[in-house]
Amino acid sequence: MNQSTVEYFRLALLQLQSELEDLENIAKDSGKPVQLDQTMIGRLSRMDAMQGAEMAREASRRRRLQLTRIPVALKRIQDGDYGFCIACDELIAEGRLKIDPTYTHCVNCADARK
Repeated sequence: MNQSTVEYFRLALLQLQSELEDLENIAKDSGKPVQLDQTMIGRLSRMDAMQGAEMAREASRRRRLQLTRIPVALKRIQDGDYGFCIACDELIAEGRLKIDPTYTHCVNCADARK
């Protein structure tokens, strides 16, 4: 992987990190437990609100997980290991890294882990 490609992914990782942090700040309150007045709102509305809150918590969990992977990817860039599979040391396809620049496994090794 050439230096300009690595720089592209470094910038993409920093932008992704910023976007995820912004989303986490915006969505802080959306995963809190639902407190609805049962005399004013029907059962289905409460269920929808509870489902929405659960979906928000799961989205937040995924964002936080992704945020923990970004510094690892940036460290791999710094060390010169970025773009190589941690299992087989083969180059990870650029298209795969464009989907998620924090990937650490090539397609074959990722499939083998399943």
